[in-house]
Amino acid sequence: METVGIGFYFEDLPVGRQFQTVGRTVTETDIVGFINAIGMTEVLFTNLEFLKHESDIKGRVAPGSLVFCLAEGLLSQATMQKTGYAFLNMELDIKGPVFAGDTIHVECEVIEARRSKSRPNRGLVRTRNRIIKQDGTLVQVYTPLRMVKGRESAK
Repeated sequence: METVGIGFYFEDLPVGRQFQTVGRTVTETDIVGFINAIGMTEVLFTNLEFLKHESDIKGRVAPGSLVFCLAEGLLSQATMQKTGYAFLNMELDIKGPVFAGDTIHVECEVIEARRSKSRPNRGLVRTRNRIIKQDGTLVQVYTPLRMVKGRESAK
């Protein structure tokens, strides 16, 4: 019987492959728990009166780092179980805010895939990950490079 949720192997990730995750709604509880867990007690995230009267951003905004972490959670559940070995590098560009009540998903495209020279049973895969809100708004783009398990050694 097939086990669902096992990650993609290197051979499953040729350049040009595209896929997307399921959606996830960002909640007020997510925001409060995250800012408390990491000590991000900036008034932008902790003071509703500041948001109402002084901030250019109106509404319960999620830290960009939380949005990135939620996206990584969506990806790891579906694509990296038992096959993702290392997160090696990334560039991140935040395009816009995410608020409590927004639902995000991640659209991925493989933009680089090559065998590891030092470990031929592993591959290096870079994806362009676009985090999208329910209304189609692009909120973040990031390009992680990961070490991924291969099914077999290079021949």
